Amino acid sequence: MEILIKIGQLLLSLSILVIFHEAGHFTFAKIFKARVEKFYMFFNPWFSLFKKKIGETEYGIGWIPLGGYVKIAGMIDESMDKEQMKKPPQPWEFRSKPAWQRFFIMFGGVLVNFLLAFVIYSMILFTWGEEYLPTENAKYGIVCDSVAQSIGLQNGDKILTLDNKKVEKFTSIVPNILLDEVKTIQLERNGELVNVEVPESIIPVLLKDKNFISPRIPFIIGGFTKKSIAKTLGLKKGDRIISLNHTNAEYADIFTRELKKYKNKQVVVSVVRDNDTLDFTAQLSETGMLGISVDINNVFELKKINYTFFQAIPAGVTKSYRMGANYLKQFKILFKPETEAYKSVGGFISIGNIFPGQWDWLSFWSLTAFLSIMLGIINLLPIPALDGGHILFLIYEMVTRRKPSDKFLEYAQIVGMIILFALLILANGNDIFKLFN
Repeated sequence: MEILIKIGQLLLSLSILVIFHEAGHFTFAKIFKARVEKFYMFFNPWFSLFKKKIGETEYGIGWIPLGGYVKIAGMIDESMDKEQMKKPPQPWEFRSKPAWQRFFIMFGGVLVNFLLAFVIYSMILFTWGEEYLPTENAKYGIVCDSVAQSIGLQNGDKILTLDNKKVEKFTSIVPNILLDEVKTIQLERNGELVNVEVPESIIPVLLKDKNFISPRIPFIIGGFTKKSIAKTLGLKKGDRIISLNHTNAEYADIFTRELKKYKNKQVVVSVVRDNDTLDFTAQLSETGMLGISVDINNVFELKKINYTFFQAIPAGVTKSYRMGANYLKQFKILFKPETEAYKSVGGFISIGNIFPGQWDWLSFWSLTAFLSIMLGIINLLPIPALDGGHILFLIYEMVTRRKPSDKFLEYAQIVGMIILFALLILANGNDIFKLFN
């Protein structure tokens, strides 16, 4: 069921993005009176799931959810309609329009992607506001995995700054280390200030690491499993564990790690309940588990910002710009061979997996807004067959006042499509490789 929910969210998100992107091209084509022959959501080689002609345009739904297209008369595009290009230019064709009009027709899709992201982010902020954990409110410090420990971080460290710059949100720490090429981390350890250097060699590992650091939390019992040993002993929700066999284990990471050492053995669990300290003796099974979960609610003081409608508009612009800037920084990492970032490029499986397994509208719209920015930036890449390739040739034409030949544009389209297919194979190949490793 979880997979179906993810697939459903991915298809709905892609449908929204494709429709709006292609509507950008369609709208400017109509403004400049260029004939649009087809408007398709998803690609339709050999057959369509649905099609209906209204006026001069055929609207339809294809069966391959890799994108969509509008076919504009007199334009060399992925349809590779050479026969049309052999005929004399007609006034309603793309090729007959001035370069500046063709520029806006091609730029329309990208423009709508950015506008869509801005509108979605603004409405998210207006509807839900913004809630996050300030870095300074991670009062118990951090929990480090082996990668974080390898560069000198320790459990319980309280991160203060990165390269002596404050990071407002705790969740921004790792992205900032990656994208801003952070050299040093300033932290508090046992009441002392410590400076930890971040080696460049950590980047390839960090790209794959999902548990680099997390906020440390006290072990407050939040629930029990069906056959919980702890529940039969009399432990209750809200009890705060402070020690195991009279050794300090007040934090979830310490307690979980220490408990594994006592499989098939007897342990004494000490908890605080209503200012009283209580001891419970338990006989562990071979699993070494008590059948309890941690209560993560109300552990930290989160910051909540609510926006009025008019406050949400500039806030949405700011967030769109920030997300776009961060995505551009990822390209910088991608084109550095030493980072091995190309191994982390994902296809549709990776994109689908970023959606939660349960339907959540806040997550859905947040991810759709980000994907809209991502789609806009990717389409601006100067690769023939992408909008950016067409825009590059149009800028060349406007500057030199020389139009590239139809034959050149045809060959460029073929080369661009080969590049795109290669990237598609790389991205989805990485996904398949990860499934078997």
